[in-house]
Amino acid sequence: MNNLKKTSPLLLLLAFIAVYFIWGTTYLAIVYALKGFKPFTISALRYLTAGLILTIWVMIKKIGWPEKRDLKVLIISGILMLSGGSGLVVVGEQYINSGFAAVIVGTEPLFFVLLDRQRWSAYFSSKWIITGLLLGFAGIALFAHFAPAGSTLVQGHPVIGTIITLLSAVSWVTGALYANRKLPAKSDNLVNSTVQLLAAGLFSGLVAFGKGEWFTLSPTTIPLSAWAGLAYLVIMGSLVAYLSFTWLITVQPPAIVSTHTYVNPVIAIVMGWLLAAEQISFKQIIALVIIMTGVIITQLNKQKMVAQS
Repeated sequence: MNNLKKTSPLLLLLAFIAVYFIWGTTYLAIVYALKGFKPFTISALRYLTAGLILTIWVMIKKIGWPEKRDLKVLIISGILMLSGGSGLVVVGEQYINSGFAAVIVGTEPLFFVLLDRQRWSAYFSSKWIITGLLLGFAGIALFAHFAPAGSTLVQGHPVIGTIITLLSAVSWVTGALYANRKLPAKSDNLVNSTVQLLAAGLFSGLVAFGKGEWFTLSPTTIPLSAWAGLAYLVIMGSLVAYLSFTWLITVQPPAIVSTHTYVNPVIAIVMGWLLAAEQISFKQIIALVIIMTGVIITQLNKQKMVAQS
C-alpha cells in the first residue's frame, strides 16, 4: 500500500491508457508490419531494438544488472512471454485478423487458472471458476466457427490461427508464472524488462534465421506501412506499453491491472474495423460476450480465493 501512496495519479492514468489503448492497437500494427516482414523477423527487430534502447538508458543511469541466478529467470521468462507469447501472435495473425487475435489473447486469465498447479485444488473446487472456464473456451470455439470467410489483409484460416494464438497465450502465462515465482520482489523493473527484451530479440532472431526469414529480407522493397507498423510495435508496444504493464504490476493489485484483458479485444476489434476494414459478424459479437463473461467470472472468483488464502 505504501507504493500506491507514493505513486503519481497522473502516472497511473498514463500507464493504464498505455496498457488499455496502446496494447489494444498493437494487434493492428502487426497486420501492417506483416506486409513487409516475416513473423519472427518482426519479433527480432522489435525486441532487439527496444532492448538496446533500454540498455543504453540503464547504462546512463548506472543501474546494476541482475545476479546470475536472476538473469537465467529473466532470459527464460522473456523468451516465453515475448518470443513465445507476443511472437506467436504475429504468426497467428497470418491466418486471422487482428481483432480475432486480440480476443483469443484476452483469455489469458483462463490459462492462469489452468496452469497454476499450486492452486488447482482450490480453483477446481469452485463451481464458478469451472463455469467461467467452460464459458470462455466455448466462446472461443464459437468465435472461430463464426469467423467471416476471410479479410482484406489476411487469408482466413480461423482454426490454424486460433490454435497458434492460443499457444501464444499459454506461453505468455507460463513465462509470467515462472517469473513471478522465481524473481525477488524488489528487483528493478527497468533492468528486468531490458534483459527480457534482449533475450526474446536474440531468440526470435535465431528462429528467423533457422526458418530462412533473414535471407528473404529486402529492405528496399518493404512498404512504408510495414516500417510504420514495426516502428509502432517497438516504440509504443515494447517500450511504452510493456514497460507500463511491468511497472503497474508492482504498484497496483493484479486484479486491477488484469482488466486490460477485457479492454484490449474491444480496442483491437474497433481499430481493425475502422482502419483495416476487418470483418466481424453479429454472431461473433455474441461469442465475444460469452468469452468475456467467462473470463470475468473466472477472474473475480480467482482473485477472491487468492485474497482469502
